[in-house]
Amino acid sequence: MKTMTCRQLGGPCDLAHHGETHDDVINAQDQHLKQAEKDGDEAHLPARKEMKGRWRHPKKSLGWYNDMKKAFAELPED
Repeated sequence: MKTMTCRQLGGPCDLAHHGETHDDVINAQDQHLKQAEKDGDEAHLPARKEMKGRWRHPKKSLGWYNDMKKAFAELPED
């Protein structure tokens, strides 16, 4: 298991997301941003907008995805 924060994934806070794979933490970040938007957290809105764009245009966002995959791989195990 490894940990990445909201900030490491492009968000504004240090909430920790834990997962066995990079996809686990990316999906946790997506859920976090959805909840923040629902709660009216304006600080997270730019990151939420970016995440929505990545889900809608995955090929276009492959660079970000590969960067997160690499960053996750380089992290130590928890």
